[in-house]
Amino acid sequence: MKNEKLIFGVMSGTSLDGIDVVLIKIGNKNIKLIDFAHKPYSNKLANALLLIQKPIHNDLELSIELGLLHAQTTASMINTMLKKLNIYPKKVCCIGYHGQTIRHQPSKKFSVQIGNAHMLAEKTNIAVVADFRNRDIVAGGQGAPLVPSFHQKVFSSRTKNRVIINVGGISNLTYLKIGDKLIGFDCGPGNLLLDYWVQKNKNKNYDDKGKWASTGNIIPNLLIEFMKEPFFQKKPPKSTGRDLFNSCWLEKFDHKKESPEDVQRTLLELTAISIKLAIVRYCNEVDEIFICGGGSKNIFLKNRLEQLTTQKINNTEELGIPSQSVEAVAFGWLANERLNNIPNNSPEITGSSGKRILGITHPA
Repeated sequence: MKNEKLIFGVMSGTSLDGIDVVLIKIGNKNIKLIDFAHKPYSNKLANALLLIQKPIHNDLELSIELGLLHAQTTASMINTMLKKLNIYPKKVCCIGYHGQTIRHQPSKKFSVQIGNAHMLAEKTNIAVVADFRNRDIVAGGQGAPLVPSFHQKVFSSRTKNRVIINVGGISNLTYLKIGDKLIGFDCGPGNLLLDYWVQKNKNKNYDDKGKWASTGNIIPNLLIEFMKEPFFQKKPPKSTGRDLFNSCWLEKFDHKKESPEDVQRTLLELTAISIKLAIVRYCNEVDEIFICGGGSKNIFLKNRLEQLTTQKINNTEELGIPSQSVEAVAFGWLANERLNNIPNNSPEITGSSGKRILGITHPA
């Protein structure tokens, strides 16, 4: 169709597992996923990104170097996809480029995503839209989550009240209630602490399908201490990240005498309980629940969420978009809204003072 556009979406989440790239076709009324690619971070790069989450000597120069590497890797993925699909760069409208978050401090009026949009535009010869969070933040918002408006666009139903759970490094949810205002916010840690603990104790990048956690038992007193974190009681709008939930946060609790698998099981329960409580408090009439993000592959977590919510939880594949590609598709859509000069934040979710157009355009 004449009004259809090809757009790349690129997402790197707080889980630090790698880069997701999608190519989508956006029309007036629909979004079609053309292709998807994921490139895992090497252990060296993941460790460097983890290190720079905290203030260190020379972190300014290091962040620039890592940003250039992130952009070069992304460009290589995009160029490979273009070659595979036999598509010329001039046929693509733009790239929606999130980058990798290394600081998220809305209370201090900033959020930092490294990546180099200039380099990405140069290496692909495609316009790049980047820096989606900071305009919302300086307008009084959290700058996150940004995907609920996209969820509303593609996942809402005229007959069912739906909850969309995204479990990445951090978990967040969107409540799509028929005829009511959009609700969305961060719930708490998703895979972030689970990945840290399994890496520390089993030298694995993640707990495959939650199998290790399933061998452990919940430590009740530890879970109670976890849940005392003030973030869980904070009312929306709210967002969080590695600035709060990180290894230092976990290690301040008394768990050294506990078996590692029991700690893992308790961390999984923390993720599940914080999501369940968010649904109970803010999603009063739920007909359907769908899950996306890397956590959708954690079968034990998914089963536990079904037990806690007493509802079947389906992956977003059932709604037409594979669970791992949802956020990358969302940033492609956000970039398209930016190019059309359409406000693409959600003040009712982020807490900003009004509608804003997010993203800065870097020409090809």
